[in-house]
Amino acid sequence: MKKRVFSGVQPSGSLTIGNYLGAIRNFAHLQHEADCFFCVVDLHSLTVPQDPVLLRENIKNTARLFVAAGIDPQVSTVFVQSQVSAHAELSWLLECQTYIGELRRMTQFKDKSQKQEIVSSGLLTYPVLMAADILLYNTDLVPVGEDQKQHLEITRDLAIRINNRFQEEVFKVPEPYIPPRS
Repeated sequence: MKKRVFSGVQPSGSLTIGNYLGAIRNFAHLQHEADCFFCVVDLHSLTVPQDPVLLRENIKNTARLFVAAGIDPQVSTVFVQSQVSAHAELSWLLECQTYIGELRRMTQFKDKSQKQEIVSSGLLTYPVLMAADILLYNTDLVPVGEDQKQHLEITRDLAIRINNRFQEEVFKVPEPYIPPRS
């Protein structure tokens, strides 16, 4: 049975060579080895103010980027996060099992909140939404960069916490996916 992979890309409008080389380039190869879910994570982009017209365009462009990079929608599942309400629903349920202290310790939250005069609660709970994205699809492997490793750790912690609380495997505990060097 193929492993299941989930990965999301924010529709920021500014794809870097690092995004391409570190993640997206590998997706086209990975789709033939695993059951892949590639998501435009537009809800994540709402942690900071967005121009709605530009955001809609960036969502389309990110989906186009997946296809241009070689992801075949006939082989992989490609979708927009906000079009699947279960992401927000599971995020709420997971937030009820997440401790504020865990979220405040996230280095990405500390870094981003120090640079802003006003900080949204969405920035604080970003890792929980990411956990919902991953856990919703019974994901085995998650391609993560250095900046997201801590968020995968909290995802794993939440899966283990909930599995222990209910004394059954409610969620798979995902592992990081490190692509082979080419």
